[in-house]
Amino acid sequence: MASLLEIRHLRTLAALRDTGSLVRAAQMLNLTQSALSHQVKVLEEHFGTPLFERKSVPPRFSGAGQRILELADAALALVDEAERDVARLGQGGDGQLRIVVECHTCFDWLMPAMDEFRNRWPEIELDIVSGFHPDPIALVLQDRAEVAIVSEQDADEAVDYHPLFRFEIVALLANDHPLAAREHLTARHFADQTLITYPVPDDMLDIVRQVLGPAGIEPAHRRTTELTVAMLQLVASGRGVATLPMWAVQGYLERGYVTARPVGRKGLTGELHMACAPATSGRPWLDDFVRITRETCFKTLPGIELL
Repeated sequence: MASLLEIRHLRTLAALRDTGSLVRAAQMLNLTQSALSHQVKVLEEHFGTPLFERKSVPPRFSGAGQRILELADAALALVDEAERDVARLGQGGDGQLRIVVECHTCFDWLMPAMDEFRNRWPEIELDIVSGFHPDPIALVLQDRAEVAIVSEQDADEAVDYHPLFRFEIVALLANDHPLAAREHLTARHFADQTLITYPVPDDMLDIVRQVLGPAGIEPAHRRTTELTVAMLQLVASGRGVATLPMWAVQGYLERGYVTARPVGRKGLTGELHMACAPATSGRPWLDDFVRITRETCFKTLPGIELL
């Protein structure tokens, strides 16, 4: 008898377990929530039993749901391994993957993705191009790196872009800072402050590019540091204000080390993309690296939205 179960059903339940909600599972799988719910409903009607408890967060799977998840864990690993092997046989799997990053906080999420990639593609020589590079795409075009992690897409560059995720950027203040009493900050609130940033050009700082620049605001003082923890120490001691991704400071906020406020009524968001040469886009391991990075980050970083 033919089975109703398909690979997509197994991926759906695994994503639901890994992300903890229908909404996030649908986003990770690039499905609408209604399409994902329909898949689950079809399975439940077929087996005549619910697969998980709808009201529990995260979802609590039933015995039937757990059994299908056991199948998913075993089968999906074999499917992914077989697909990688076929790609190796068909296009070759050897090569090197040198990564250059534009942002100082990228290492927090990049390292777990690289570890997972090494497990799947051990024959690929994987490395990070050391040092800060104001024009990472130039290294890709000069064949000094295969992938650049950048914040914006530039249509004039002769590279392919692979979207990763969007994230919220928050203003960070000392807990007793007067601005901590406000619901959100606007450009004018930075005018008489010391703005603490990484030592990068202003066009690479979202707070300057998206907020302060368009408003014609220049903070009273500027200070830079290369270390995120040093930046947070300066903020906590009242030496200035900073803006960082929410996922980079979540742990410090939970410990009450500093206070975070949205920038603007609707909040300030940033994006990250992978840029590579068109020839690199055609390599089978590059597509897998993009997928691994997106999925790893979506499961582990708070509040991000896949692009």
